[in-house]
Amino acid sequence: MSMTMNEPTVTAFTIDETHDPARRSWVQGADGHAEFPIQNLPFGLFSPTGSGPRPGVAIGDFILDLAQLAEAGLLPQSATAALSQPALNDLLGLPASDRQALRRRLSDLLSDPAHRDEVSPCLHAATECTLHVPARIGDYTDFYAGIHHATNVGALFRPDNPLLPNYKHVPIGYHGRASSIRASGVPVVRPNGQRKPPQAEVPDFGPCRRLDYELELGIWVGPGNDLGQPIPIHEAANHIAGYCLLNDWSARDLQAWEYQPLGPFLAKNFHTTISPWVVTAEAMAPFRLAQTPRPQDDPQPLPYLWDKADQAKGALALGLTVSIRSAAMREAGMAPFTLSQGPASNLYWTVAQLLTHHASNGCDLHPGDLLGTGTISAPERTGYGSLLEITEGGKLAITLPTGEERRFLEDGDELFLSARAEAPGRVPIGFGPCHAVILPAPAL
Repeated sequence: MSMTMNEPTVTAFTIDETHDPARRSWVQGADGHAEFPIQNLPFGLFSPTGSGPRPGVAIGDFILDLAQLAEAGLLPQSATAALSQPALNDLLGLPASDRQALRRRLSDLLSDPAHRDEVSPCLHAATECTLHVPARIGDYTDFYAGIHHATNVGALFRPDNPLLPNYKHVPIGYHGRASSIRASGVPVVRPNGQRKPPQAEVPDFGPCRRLDYELELGIWVGPGNDLGQPIPIHEAANHIAGYCLLNDWSARDLQAWEYQPLGPFLAKNFHTTISPWVVTAEAMAPFRLAQTPRPQDDPQPLPYLWDKADQAKGALALGLTVSIRSAAMREAGMAPFTLSQGPASNLYWTVAQLLTHHASNGCDLHPGDLLGTGTISAPERTGYGSLLEITEGGKLAITLPTGEERRFLEDGDELFLSARAEAPGRVPIGFGPCHAVILPAPAL
């Protein structure tokens, strides 16, 4: 594969019968489901009671056992081997055409009542199953593509020049820690680390005092590339298998002390929470938008990052919400309190640009690698994607319905991310849960 500067044409995923708003499922409760109607069909890794992890598909309040379907000969031969594995790497690595064929077959099996008798034994109640991180994540990279987050945070430290000179020229990112990525529901243990408040002469060591969240999208890599062979921007869509929600938990006091000169380290690598369902690129086909135009004075991206078709369809019509529930709220049976809401289209770079840039130096990306977009924020406080922004670095307090105040997260707090894709004339789909509760730091 070689880089090319010919007139680019991105491969757009086809809108077909699987997206038809009139399509119905015979699975009870699937029609009109808030997150998993038949138009979604996200992939995941689940364990039924008494069984090990296996690939599945969410449909309403049930999970369809793909390994069992494949063993029965009900799925395309091109996907059968991938579905026998206790992780989704091989499935994510299939060519887009094979994933599309699998999606069409699943949609047919779940919509045509003639298949009810042979498929029903493969359905498991989701409440009786355990969900896992869907793939073996070989590598995890976190970008910084949310320009409003970069501007809001930069303004706290550099009011006159919040964005660094390279921001609008190059997608900024860093290599994170894959081993500490966990699925929704796994508690987050408050990290210990070195802290040096501004008034202190020397650092000390102890529990993080400024624990924060970051609202992000996760991007699951598909087929990938060989070492030394970049992925041209017009081919990048073929290497994006799907999406999830991602919470990049951040210890702000540890981060402030350690990040210079080499950037994030222990302040970021202690835990990352993801939603366990892979919402496929195919499912998101009806929810693609034009990328938000850059301001006229912004620099034009270099040719290797520019594709007209990607600019026309590279953003996602996805609404994002962050909510919090304290221990006291939970004990009182109160619903989570909304901290912010905003669109995923606030990203400065498209996901195709992020993937292309990552591979532009010949770095090899593998099926099941995970990319984070960076914190998705907004120009206004109602859409901020972290407490660092909402509280202006801890200066302002948030008042919860119980009267409790928060500047950063406290032990017992539970943080929720949610996403909903919507477009005129289309059935909305969701991403599933992405939440965790904060536990105290271990004793020193």
